[in-house]
Amino acid sequence: MPACFLRALGFTLLAASLLHAQDYDVVIYGGTSAGVMAAVQARRLGKTVVLVGPDRHLGGLSSGGLGFTDTGNKSVIGGLAREFYHRIYRHYEQPEAWRWQKRDEYGNRGQGTPAIDGAQRTMWIFEPHVAERVFEDFIVQHTIPVHRDEWLDRAKGVRKKGARIVAITMLSGKTYRGRMFIDATYEGDLLAAAGVDYHVGREAQSVYGEQWNGIQTGVLHHRHHFGVLKEKISPYVIPGDPASGLLPRISAEPPGVYGEGDRRVQAYCYRMCLTDHPDNRVAFEKPDGYDAGQYELLVRIFEAGWRETFDKFDPIPNRKTDTNNHGPMSTDNIGFSHDYPEASYERRREILREHERYQQGWLYFIANDPRVPPEVRTRMRQWGLARDEFVDNGHWPHQIYVREARRMVGAFVMTENELLQRRPTPDSVGMGSYTIDSHNVQRYVTPEGYVQNEGDIGVPTPAPYAIAYGALVPKPGQADNLLVPVCVSSSHIAFGSIRMEPVFMILGQSAATAAALAIDGKTSVQAVDYPKLRERLLQDGQILEVSTPKP
Repeated sequence: MPACFLRALGFTLLAASLLHAQDYDVVIYGGTSAGVMAAVQARRLGKTVVLVGPDRHLGGLSSGGLGFTDTGNKSVIGGLAREFYHRIYRHYEQPEAWRWQKRDEYGNRGQGTPAIDGAQRTMWIFEPHVAERVFEDFIVQHTIPVHRDEWLDRAKGVRKKGARIVAITMLSGKTYRGRMFIDATYEGDLLAAAGVDYHVGREAQSVYGEQWNGIQTGVLHHRHHFGVLKEKISPYVIPGDPASGLLPRISAEPPGVYGEGDRRVQAYCYRMCLTDHPDNRVAFEKPDGYDAGQYELLVRIFEAGWRETFDKFDPIPNRKTDTNNHGPMSTDNIGFSHDYPEASYERRREILREHERYQQGWLYFIANDPRVPPEVRTRMRQWGLARDEFVDNGHWPHQIYVREARRMVGAFVMTENELLQRRPTPDSVGMGSYTIDSHNVQRYVTPEGYVQNEGDIGVPTPAPYAIAYGALVPKPGQADNLLVPVCVSSSHIAFGSIRMEPVFMILGQSAATAAALAIDGKTSVQAVDYPKLRERLLQDGQILEVSTPKP
């Protein structure tokens, strides 16, 4: 078939799809917490909006198991984010919310402080299905159309006219035209397909003049490394014998040179919702493809005396947990997330299956394998998946914890220097405050012949820090009507603090506000009048700065 005919056919099909496209002021791609808040804010500002994306459930990690919220300084969480946590509070004020546990048994562990105006109270710790209900209520109350299970055609689904996105098309063929676009995904698929600059992995320390970026061999923070053990662990099948080969889950590659950059990203995991209530507990089952040999390293960790398996079974209401990674070999699947950010949809599904199999196998192994210390094995069998959570997905979280993927290289790049307040941050659109926190990136063999993890960093921020408006927008001329509140313009190590769910909600609201002002001013997002943006954000309850005492 002649190439000219194929080109003509392609143009015809494109024209047909655009003819049947729906028009909106703001098109939001991604149903994360940031996406929902962006949609709500756009509607409150009188704009037409659609929320479209691959998600079947709204809220991302906030409704996907991360109920023990990483907040940092709660006083800088305002606007719609604060309203979200107030609605959580209101839910748990109802007696019927406490089905599996009496409220006084749980106490006030999830309660926050009065809001900035003293009128609202908050609750920061919650069950996944409660968070999802709150997000869905936001959508219904603001009559926001949501198109679920719609996947961007990453190869040819973004149509631009000059530096402006005109429309985006899904693999289903549905096309959405918009005046403004917001990429609210954890992966940054829209920004990448639109030709916006981005980075994957760790930058070298020299790129932005940072201390904690790049490869961090020898740096052992937290307790998620082998230095916490009383004895060193051999990585080999026959201890001490390199010729016997490496145990599973240990990389044969050298870790790299301290301070240099690489393409590796933080380990992912699922934030599991577990319970020890017999009437709501689903026993851990052996996953398809289970191989007990994958956990041989864990046996050696137990043999070395480690007994911290349950230290991150963080309690949430109704005798449930938000269970997170803890220790040298835990729920983080170290080294298996590196190609996820830019992988095809099919390859991503394979990576998700690998993470599910590893993590479900980890639970089953600890609960059943005779090599696990009896007291640990017995205690693990008291736990199970919560029967009333994730009911359409085998009680397993529907969202993996994508701790980082692509990060835009935009008009302003946030680095550790801004977070640690070595440099001022211009044009604040919200604040973060959480510890600079990176999970492990690799598990390797040291020059001395022992196993070690690398990449886990925890550096406290001295005070809440501002996040620049320039971190939400591409460089001028790349995509002049796109805002990015999740895969923000940030170095790897700065993103380790910015990447918290309350911050994503804050930035989603700010992005939508900027989109509305760009529409009203008939300008690009890069040229939005910051004083006007600031005025509107403050009017809507955002916290843009805090006064800090002079030394």
